[in-house]
Amino acid sequence: MGQWMIYGANGYTGRMVLKEAVRRGMQPIVAGRNPQAVAELAQQYGLAARAFDLSDGATASSALSGIPLVLHCAGPFSETCAPMLEACLASGTHYLDITGEIDVFRHCHQQHERARERGIVLLPGSGFDVVPTDCLAAMLARELPDARQLTLCFEAGGGPSPGTAKTSVEGMSRGGRIRRDGQLVDVPLAYKTRDYERDGEIRSAVTIPWGDVYTSYVSTGIPNVEVYMVVPRKTIARLERLRSFQWLLGLGPVKRFMKSQAGKLAGPSEEKRGKTFSHIWGEVVHASGKSLSLELRTPNGYELTVTAALGIAEHVLEHKPAGGYYTPSKLMGPDYVLELPGVKLIRR
Repeated sequence: MGQWMIYGANGYTGRMVLKEAVRRGMQPIVAGRNPQAVAELAQQYGLAARAFDLSDGATASSALSGIPLVLHCAGPFSETCAPMLEACLASGTHYLDITGEIDVFRHCHQQHERARERGIVLLPGSGFDVVPTDCLAAMLARELPDARQLTLCFEAGGGPSPGTAKTSVEGMSRGGRIRRDGQLVDVPLAYKTRDYERDGEIRSAVTIPWGDVYTSYVSTGIPNVEVYMVVPRKTIARLERLRSFQWLLGLGPVKRFMKSQAGKLAGPSEEKRGKTFSHIWGEVVHASGKSLSLELRTPNGYELTVTAALGIAEHVLEHKPAGGYYTPSKLMGPDYVLELPGVKLIRR
C-alpha cells in the first residue's frame, strides 16, 4: 500500500484516524506543523514522522515526494487546503481532506483538469463532511431522477472539536448559502427554519452553509439545494439576532478572539462519542410535485469520519482511480455510506 501520510495527525480528528489506521495494520507517516508533537506521536506508534509547514511550498512538495496519498486533517481548510493541494500537484500525491467548507470544495473542483493531467485524485470532504449526506443525496437522485429540489438536514450529537468550532467561526461572517437554479447564492444567517421528526419528537432546524450546497450539485445535478442542521430554538433565535452584527464577525480582531475561544474546546470524549449518534434526513422533489424521502442513522460524526476517510484512502491506494476531482458518491458510489460500521438506512 505504500507509506501514505496523515497530515495534522496530532490534532483531535487526526489522532483518531491514526489510531484506527494502526489498528488496521496500516503504517502511515505521522505529519504536521509541530515537530515535537509529531515526533512524540510517531514514537508512540513506532511510525515515521515528518514535520513541515505549508507556508513554504518548496518544503511542502519536497516533504510529499514519493508519498502516494495524503489525508489532510489540519484545518481550517480555508487556510490550509490551497498550499497542501499545490504541494500535492507538484509531487503527484493524491489529496484527501475532511473539510466541510464550500469554498474549499469549489477550489478543489477548479483544479480538476490539473489533477487529471497529473493523475491524482482530489477528494475533499472524506469524513462526516460530506460522505453520509452526499451519498444520501445520490441515493435520492438515483430513485427520483430529474428532481429539481434537494433538502438535507442532519443532527450531530456529541459537540464539536476545536477545529470544527474554528471553521464555524470562519464561515459565520459570510452568512448562509444555498444553491438556486444551479448557482451558489448568499443568504442571511438562519435564512430558513423548519421542523423534522425523529423518534416521535419534533426537532427544530436552520439552514447552514454545509458542504453539500456545493458537492450535491456535482454529484446529482439537482439545481436547488438547501441544507439544515438541527439546533435548539434558542440557538436559532440567537443566529437571527446576529444578522444585524454579521459584519462584525468578519473583522480580524473579532474573528481571532472567537477562534481563540473555540480552540479551548476539548472535543467530545471517547465515552461521549460512543453514546451519541447522528441522524440525517434527505428529500428530493420532482417538477411534477412527486417527492421522495430517506433517512440515515450513523455513529457519532467523528467516528464516522475515521471509518469513511480510511475506507476512501484504502480504495484510492488499491484501485488507483483516474485523476481528477471527485465527490464521495462519485468515487465510491451512492451506497458507500451503507458499508460503514453502524450506518442504517431508514425508509418511512
